Amino acid sequence: MEKLYLNRHIMCIDLKSFFASCECIERGLDPFKVPLVVANKNQGNGAITLAVTPYLKKQGVASRSRLYDIPKNIKYTIVPPRMKLYIEKSKEVVGIYLDYVAPEDLHVYSIDECFLDVTDYLKLYKKSDYELAEEIIQKVYDKTGLTVTCGIGPNLLLAKVAMDIDAKHHKNNIAKWTYDDVPTKLWSITPLSKMWGIGSRMEKNLNILNIYTVGDLAKYDPYKLKDKFGVMGLELWNHANGIDLSRISDFKVQAKDKSYSHSQVLFKDYNESNIRIIISEMVDLLCARLRSNNKQTTVIGLGISYSKDIGSGFYHSLKLESPTDAAKEIVKYCNMIFDRYYEFLPIRKVSISCGGLIPKKGVQLNLFENTETIENEEKINEAIDEIKNKFGKNSLIKASSLLPDSTAIERNTKVGGHHE
Repeated sequence: MEKLYLNRHIMCIDLKSFFASCECIERGLDPFKVPLVVANKNQGNGAITLAVTPYLKKQGVASRSRLYDIPKNIKYTIVPPRMKLYIEKSKEVVGIYLDYVAPEDLHVYSIDECFLDVTDYLKLYKKSDYELAEEIIQKVYDKTGLTVTCGIGPNLLLAKVAMDIDAKHHKNNIAKWTYDDVPTKLWSITPLSKMWGIGSRMEKNLNILNIYTVGDLAKYDPYKLKDKFGVMGLELWNHANGIDLSRISDFKVQAKDKSYSHSQVLFKDYNESNIRIIISEMVDLLCARLRSNNKQTTVIGLGISYSKDIGSGFYHSLKLESPTDAAKEIVKYCNMIFDRYYEFLPIRKVSISCGGLIPKKGVQLNLFENTETIENEEKINEAIDEIKNKFGKNSLIKASSLLPDSTAIERNTKVGGHHE
């Protein structure tokens, strides 16, 4: 398989222990010298630690754990989260980045992390990417008191992984990786879940294939990965080889084609054990809309927002090889995205989109699928849509909609179960 490469100068900059550092700075404390935890103590000993100071991290205390996970011999102070403060600080830091690059060369990845493409600015500033990174992070510290880590690479992936894996081991918190570092630094990463974009569930799936390091993944047959995981399998293989063709400008382009989307704010915290019911029900709604408008989708997107205290989440999309309006296919890809990026935090909102819509001109046949089965599914879907349109959305429901975690019946009732 041909390997393609980008050669840009990308920085991935992360605000170190952001929430905890903000709280320390507001109190005139040094986050590297005090044991402070950001958590909602009203939730008891099982509250999630949204952030801990670098001082506590050195003692082995991890962020995004539970209060009861902190060793009893470690004394610490708990402060409640203040999202408004963190958003204000984040905007202040982004403003500093915009002193160096134009908005089109900046991508805000999360409240505490950004990508900067400085390729076209190095001649202007007469600096190397490394020297410019030193200047930017020093300016952030001087203006805000916040310490940052920075990864530099020829593409978004290598910049991100350099920051995640290597930057914290350098005195100035900067790590630069090139394509030459792929065999020696990228391939040695294990367990796989330490690699950006590989969640614990995907790690287990890869372990079943005897893939335990990023090097194992890079050397695996990409076509077998594609057969097993679809387009995501190829992306995993590319990333394991240090290949990432995406650019910051890709995030700035507004889709010109129409898309169908659906989002749902949940009435309680969900997790990996019960969120799939919600995903499946939302996909059913979107597929009914696709069929009623004689459309198929070529791009699937899934967004997860965590609870208000945590204030983060993710949104990722996949481009499909062939268009579909089949719920089974769309659910499969939504679950793949979920398994890859979910961080085991309480979920309060789900968003799903079907983009790249095209008119449906017939059934897309697959050599490995039974044509009769596909046609039967089409007829079943048509019958279901007809019954629901005539007698209401709750006139025909799946057995899973009777489970306590389902929201389908209640949602259908609120939006009106009968269509005239």
